[in-house]
Amino acid sequence: MLFTEGCIICGKELIYSEDTNKVKCLFCGVEQEGNVQCPDGHFICDTCHQSSAFEVIENYCNQTDEKDPGKIARHLMNHPSVHMHGPEHHFLVPASLLTAYYNQTNKPALKPGKISTARNRASAVLGGFCGSHGNCGAAVGTGIFISIITANTPLGEKEWQLSNKMTAIALLHIADAGGPRCCKRDSYIAIQAAVDYLKKHFEVELPLSPITCLHSDRNKQCKKSECNYFSKSA
Repeated sequence: MLFTEGCIICGKELIYSEDTNKVKCLFCGVEQEGNVQCPDGHFICDTCHQSSAFEVIENYCNQTDEKDPGKIARHLMNHPSVHMHGPEHHFLVPASLLTAYYNQTNKPALKPGKISTARNRASAVLGGFCGSHGNCGAAVGTGIFISIITANTPLGEKEWQLSNKMTAIALLHIADAGGPRCCKRDSYIAIQAAVDYLKKHFEVELPLSPITCLHSDRNKQCKKSECNYFSKSA
């Protein structure tokens, strides 16, 4: 849930003071002096406030040490540039998975190059892809993820198979949830499918905490109790 008044993350009234204090941006990690604070410590710098969704996703994933892809995705979904629905989710899914994967395998130095590659590939997946091409961009995002960690190409053998199967499995789970589309729900489903797939085929286990959606009130087509991530109290 995003708020239009007060802190955009939690909605609490902001505290203004004459003195400045050190504040750290939730998305890029940059520290600076500021005289406006949220009671819970939430702060988004001006650069991140004005950045595109793709820039915010890339910057945050490069600096965080989080290993839970669900937490990474949910955190990014709280940024105002990440709309309720939109093609930014096609990048958000592989970026969250790549970040968690390389943090978990103790190779964070590889993240910038891999995430940049994911951004370039995800940019080719059009908005509304699920409706116009019968292939949800969140599912494509899981295929992008596997193709990057396996260095797959069109001439790959085992890598080619693994990447395509990943997309197929994620897409089946998303299709089983039924329409209409929900970019938040479909991203959660895709990430869960990728975590399971990674454990089975790569013996890499990523932590994944239970997911509760906080965006139901933003989605006019929300299926409410028919969605596994819906919470009446959220």
